[in-house]
Amino acid sequence: MRTERRTVPAPEDLGTAVIGFPEGTELELDIRLEAVMEGVLVSGTVRGRAVGECVRCLDEVLEDVEVPFTELYAYPDRAEVAREDGADEEDVHELDGDLADLEPVLRDTVVPALPFGPLCQPDCPGLCSECGARLAEDPDHAHEIIDPRWGALRTLAEKQDETKES
Repeated sequence: MRTERRTVPAPEDLGTAVIGFPEGTELELDIRLEAVMEGVLVSGTVRGRAVGECVRCLDEVLEDVEVPFTELYAYPDRAEVAREDGADEEDVHELDGDLADLEPVLRDTVVPALPFGPLCQPDCPGLCSECGARLAEDPDHAHEIIDPRWGALRTLAEKQDETKES
């Protein structure tokens, strides 16, 4: 058994459409490598700061993420046996000599752990649906909206007011 602590740059497209890790952002890995019969069991945690935008007001959101992961990297002969036994190709992670490619495992672990709808604050009121004003800056923001179905009645009332003034 061996432990490693590494800081690595985030790969391209690590995230979703609204939040993710910009390419090159530092990710901290605390890894434990254990030799087992089938290969090497890699477990640990990945930490980093995701950047996105609030789904309500579009302000920037910074989210600290820490996610545990565990994956078995099989020796080449064991990986072949697993494939012959019907395991999916993408489910079998194979050692390449002494190297284990952690990117697919990190991607499969980190992306689902990111918030589906990131918010700048839990009670973010969002934007005004009429003009786009930030409601957090002006909580009393409102528009006088008249139901268009009453438009004919309003026109009639305006004509009646004009008749009274004449």
